[in-house]
Formats: sequence, structure tokens, C-alpha cells
Amino acid sequence: MNITIVGSAHPLRGGLATYNERLARELRNEGDEVKIETFKLQYPSILFPGKTQLSDSPKPKDLNIDISVNSVNPFNWLKIGRKIKKQGPDLIIIKFWIPFMAPCFGTIARIAKKNKKSKIITIIDNIIPHEKRPGDFLLSKYFVNSIDGFISMSKSVQEDLLKFDKNKPRELTPHPLFDNFGTVLSKKDALEALKLDIDYRYMLFFGFIRDYKGLDILLDALSNDWFTKNKVKLIVAGEFYNDPEKYHTIIQGKNLGDRIIMHNNFISNEMVNLYFSAAEIVVQPYKTATQSGVTQIGYHFNKPMLVTNVGGLAEIIPDKKVGYVVEPNGEAIAEALIDFFENERKAEFEKNILEEKKKYSWDKMTQKIKSVYQKILENDN
Repeated sequence: MNITIVGSAHPLRGGLATYNERLARELRNEGDEVKIETFKLQYPSILFPGKTQLSDSPKPKDLNIDISVNSVNPFNWLKIGRKIKKQGPDLIIIKFWIPFMAPCFGTIARIAKKNKKSKIITIIDNIIPHEKRPGDFLLSKYFVNSIDGFISMSKSVQEDLLKFDKNKPRELTPHPLFDNFGTVLSKKDALEALKLDIDYRYMLFFGFIRDYKGLDILLDALSNDWFTKNKVKLIVAGEFYNDPEKYHTIIQGKNLGDRIIMHNNFISNEMVNLYFSAAEIVVQPYKTATQSGVTQIGYHFNKPMLVTNVGGLAEIIPDKKVGYVVEPNGEAIAEALIDFFENERKAEFEKNILEEKKKYSWDKMTQKIKSVYQKILENDN
């Protein structure tokens, strides 16, 4: 097929760009012709909490990426919609994660499909956002009404989608592995590269730090006396997207400074394998969630994971098999982490991960996309 992906890609950084680029490669490897229409402006700087939206990695030479979309300029939406309408791809794929993008994506989709050929499928991260704002429902409804079919990556999103649409074709399939962050390194090599003490064992909290991701809950767990008596530390690797003072206050108040290593810059794609190879377990103490790309990086690096029992996280981490599913509170998290280290669960969990992660290949995602596409065509006929 001829496919256009509308959404984040290079020169933007982050998980959304990584996802769309990896999806484009999978579709291309299957014989499809793929183009990405990415943002020249994704967020106005006043709305972006990080230091920069741009990647310092070189442009991928194997992908056809056009830097064209402005998320806040309606005239641009009309222009891009007409451009895609004229090009007439068989399929347009839009990854949706926040209602703020609904006017842009929804308008482009409405115009593009007027060619009576292009079908629109969205891959939904969240249809109801973690951090709610007035108008979210109306914005998401506007977007949903422009779409022909849906891919949800967790049951919770699939259920949320029913609040907006009950009839259009849809499939549920988990977030595929993020297998494009390099190879697994030895723990020793990774720790030396990060200049960390090789005599310690490490846990990893990875990714942008926002309130819903529950770093404060994890810090509370680390106040357990067990962590003062054992050579275990937490690496916090990621940029703050909300006020860091809250976390520094907890660290200071609970005397956790010697148990935590803070690397609070954006972690480039080239550095990701160092952090995951250095850690023995990845901890996601989220307060709310749908699914998480961090989990799928963890699977790629064969890392045991602790997740909280919120959203879709528990759907892909079998409890006590590849990691832990616990309630989002410090006591439950501490208990599971202590069990992991004291009872040497690492080898057992890693063995199970090798089998479990086979469920999350990219061809399963593309099969679901093409299944929805065929259902759309059948409904049209």
C-alpha cells in the first residue's frame, strides 16, 4: 500500500517520534511505500515543559520524512490536508496521544479523506489524557469523528474509546517492542560507561518525569530501612516535566541522597542501552497509565519490571513471572523490590521474559492495522 503517517518524527525527539519511525520501517520492510508528515511546530514553547523538542541525532537516511505540520496554525492544517488529499495514499495513520492535537489532526483527516480513497486509522495512546483539562472530551470527540478505524494498545483505552464511538472498526494489540535502542551490554561495561560504582545493584526509573508517573511514590518506598542496609541504588534517568523541587524535598527530608543517582537530562537514543543494561529491574510506579513505551524498552533489554496495577500496565507484565504488579503505594513497591533482591529473582524473570516478549513483535501491530483497513473497505462496500 501507499501509506502516510502524520505525526512526530525526526527532527523531533522522544517516544512518539521513535514509535512512528519504527512503524514506518516495519511497513516499508513489508513492501509498503511509506511517507511521514511530521511537525515543524509540535508544541509552542510556552506549552512545552522540557528543554528542547529537537533531537541531536542525525536524520534517518532510510525514511521519507517531510517537516510540514504546524499544530496551532489552521491555515497549515488546510494546506497539509489538501496536500495529502492530492497525493491520495491508500492509508493515513495518525498516532493520537493528547486532545491538544485533535483540531490539527482532525482537520487534516477530514480534508484528506475527501479524495474518496484514503482511509484514516489512528493508533491511540490515550483518548482520555492523564492530566485532564477543560474541553478535553469535545476535542477528542472532534478527532474521533474524523477517523475510519482505531488501534488501541490497552484494554483501558479500548474501553475509554466506547465513550466516543461504538461502531467503527477497531482492534486491540499491545505496544510493540522498542527494539531500536541498540544491543544489550554487560552490566560492568554499562556501569563503567555511566561512571557508576560496580559494587552496587541498580534499579531504574526511566523517562520524562511527570506527576502521574509516581516518582514520589517510589521515593517513599526507598525510605524503607532495608535500602539503607543493602548495596542497592535507584537511577532516575529522565528530564523533569514538572517542578523538580517536590522530589528534591522528599529526597532531602527522607535522607535518600546516597541511595539515588539523578541523571535529569533527556536521554538520547544512543544512551538508552547504557541505562537499561546497568539496571537489574525497571520500576514504573505510575498513578495512572494506559500503556508505556518504557515497558517495551524493558522487554527488549530482557529486564524484569515492576509496574503498578493501573491502566493497561498489568496486562503485559505477568505478576511474579517477569516482574511484579503491585498497588501504587510505597509499602507495596518496597515489599516487591526487597523480594526481588533478597530472593535473587533476576535469572528466573529474565528466562521468562525471553518467551513473553515474543508476543510484542512489530508485525503483529502491522497485521492489526491492515485488518482494520480491510474492515473499513468492507464497510464501505
